Amino acid sequence: MASLFEEEITCFADLILPVPIPSLFTYRVPREMTDMIKTGARVIVQFGQKRVITAVVAHLHTNPPVKYQAKYILELLDEEPIVTSKQLELFKWVAEYYLCNIGEVMNVALPAGLKITSQSKIQFNPEFEYEELLTDQEIMILDAIKKQDALSYEEVERLVQKSNITAIIKSLVAKRAVILFEEVKERYKPKVARKIRLTPAFLSNDSLIQLTTSLDKFPKQQEILMRYLSYVPVYNHPELNQKGLDKSFFSQENGFSESALQTLIKKGVLEPFEIFVSRFDDIPSGNLTEITLTESQQTASSQIHNLFQEKEVVLLHGITGSGKTEVYIELIRKVLAGGSQVLFLLPEIALTTQIVVRLRKVFGDTMGIYHSKFSDNERVEVWKGILDGKFQFVVGVRSAIFLPFDNLGLIIVDEEHETSYKQYDPAPRYNARDVAVIMSYMHKGKTLLGSATPSLESYYHAKTGRYGLVEMTQRFGNAVLPSFELINTKLEKKQKKMKNEFSSVLLEHIRNNISNKEQTILFQNRRGYSPYLQCEECNWISQCANCDVSLTYHLKAGELRCHYCGHKEEVPRTCPSCGSPRVKTMGYGTEKIEDELHIIFPEARVLRMDLDTTRAKNAYQQIIQEFEEGGIDILVGTQMVSKGLDFDNVSMVGIFDADRIIHFPEFRASERAFQMLTQVSGRAGRRADKPGKVLIQTSNPAQQLLERIVTNDYVGMYETEILEREQYQYPPFTRLIKLTVKHPDEATSRRAADQLAQKLTVNLGKSRVLGPEAPLVDRVRNQFLFDILIKLEREKINFKAAKSFIQEKVTDILTDKTLKSIHIIIDVDCV
Repeated sequence: MASLFEEEITCFADLILPVPIPSLFTYRVPREMTDMIKTGARVIVQFGQKRVITAVVAHLHTNPPVKYQAKYILELLDEEPIVTSKQLELFKWVAEYYLCNIGEVMNVALPAGLKITSQSKIQFNPEFEYEELLTDQEIMILDAIKKQDALSYEEVERLVQKSNITAIIKSLVAKRAVILFEEVKERYKPKVARKIRLTPAFLSNDSLIQLTTSLDKFPKQQEILMRYLSYVPVYNHPELNQKGLDKSFFSQENGFSESALQTLIKKGVLEPFEIFVSRFDDIPSGNLTEITLTESQQTASSQIHNLFQEKEVVLLHGITGSGKTEVYIELIRKVLAGGSQVLFLLPEIALTTQIVVRLRKVFGDTMGIYHSKFSDNERVEVWKGILDGKFQFVVGVRSAIFLPFDNLGLIIVDEEHETSYKQYDPAPRYNARDVAVIMSYMHKGKTLLGSATPSLESYYHAKTGRYGLVEMTQRFGNAVLPSFELINTKLEKKQKKMKNEFSSVLLEHIRNNISNKEQTILFQNRRGYSPYLQCEECNWISQCANCDVSLTYHLKAGELRCHYCGHKEEVPRTCPSCGSPRVKTMGYGTEKIEDELHIIFPEARVLRMDLDTTRAKNAYQQIIQEFEEGGIDILVGTQMVSKGLDFDNVSMVGIFDADRIIHFPEFRASERAFQMLTQVSGRAGRRADKPGKVLIQTSNPAQQLLERIVTNDYVGMYETEILEREQYQYPPFTRLIKLTVKHPDEATSRRAADQLAQKLTVNLGKSRVLGPEAPLVDRVRNQFLFDILIKLEREKINFKAAKSFIQEKVTDILTDKTLKSIHIIIDVDCV
């Protein structure tokens, strides 16, 4: 009786839905799924009236929901969990810490290829009888549906050549001629290789001789057979036949007859077959000679290993060019040899291009690569490869933190100071470096943070004993740090030596580098041709219609573009305000620098590396490869060129405009300027026999920060900044939470922000709640913004309780009926 009773127990599942709702949703598990469904598996459910979405099982139980009737799960997608228990734990932590919904975490974590899509389709209603009710257009649609069984909305639009078919569909539904339904599709498709091989009947030598003779009268067929046998010698090695040859090898482009090939297949001589192949086979692999560490690298590796005995996190502070990558490789090898997994995080896709090739040669096919330039299918292959045990080691950008590891022994966060580890939109607004520390702790693993210019927080934690600290102060292979020259642009302008915005000193050094066949990197952290256009007569400036910013001029695209909302406009021939033709470009972006270098140095090969030139999947790789091979004399770029790139022939780096970086109105400006300028300077002089030179254009060479950059005095910069941070209560002494209130009406946005600030001040106090204030760009996508900054002291306040209070007051504003359509963004650890 007990077993019968148990069979009748109704099972329910709490699901994570990829929507911004604050709680899990409970669904009923169909009886036929009860024995198969597992926590971490994907299911398909209906959410709302028509929406069909992919959800993940978070918890199985027997308790029906109290406040609503549970719907049934429609379909189970996975026999085994695709999300591990440790991932579910991490999703929950991220949602709680960053004050977002767990569905938003899951939506970012799962690659799109693992999410099911639903597509509305139209099917003929077999009960429909009265065709005389239909118009000619409706009859045409119905005939097409009958022929193809069902049509999508897009197919109907193409058929009737209209972009809006809502009225036609409504009419067909009202006449009960068609049925609408959702067709559910899984996005991921394995990559298939189509191949050809000899059928088993002809694998013996005797049968092969007979076959060859029988084809004497069919030379085209015989040619295909003989070519196959020349590449797959089955007479000596019959086992090679299993692998066959790619079908594309016998294409018409290669001189073969398609009909002859098909005839051989019909005769049963050759047989086609398919195999699943990896999408990463084109990345170079193989075994490199054993890497030998220098004495300083070996010392650093030993120190890290020893510190890991007592510390969960170690900071490796190594100057640019000190050989941190070799230390990483040594540590990765040790962890993999111990049977644990390794995650290597990089801040930008640009960095993966060079380092992936180096690591793949060492670790071969056991290494996966995960970043946003890869297709959905490629990212799913890595995800499933980790679950299947194929990839023990993964290199990726910040989203790789959510991969399904189950035995993570080490996470390396290279260039840990980089802002690229922080996600700003959409939620969760997490910092992958900080999540890595928590994730390692969950796996009982270790975290290594590496940088030549660590974030002040990480260095503070290391100096106060929370993290271990290892320092590398020598460049690899006896290379020395580059020499610096500060160019006074104010003086050059006074002496009329400037050519546009190029100083005479910078141009002379570039000219010498070209004649010496050495390479130059020019750094300007502003893309586009010109930041804005301005009329010389009435001072009109090109402005975005949706945001409170100027439109950036892009010469090659021939358009004005907003870098906030993507709005584009044609370039006006005359001033839209006064009609004057005297409209000129103002300021310099990377595109304009590239353009002027072509004019000044027509013999030089100039290339640009910024967001506009690297949108394609392999664009980074192509630019870097061309630069490595000496095909480029001058590389102009934004901060992409400042990170981790290693070029032997770069003897000079020019920093076009240091002042704009240093004087940015933000409390981290000095720290970020030091990091960025030091990192880009480190690209010069990476070889011992080719000392580097760094030229910095500035209107004030006497600035203390520039002196510290020139002398590579990170500690001096840190000591000055940390005193100011303590005095004014900024991180690492406080945690910052930024609340951004958004609304299309400026007065409504201001009123909501004021009310929210007042509610927060009641418990937190005026000293902790700053604002509301309009940010530098106070209108984006036609939404008016107001920021409230909350400072919470690390030692004096319960951070979890404070966040709960903030969340409660935000909910009060969002549910206030007098403040409709208010949107509030919560950004924990905002900068």
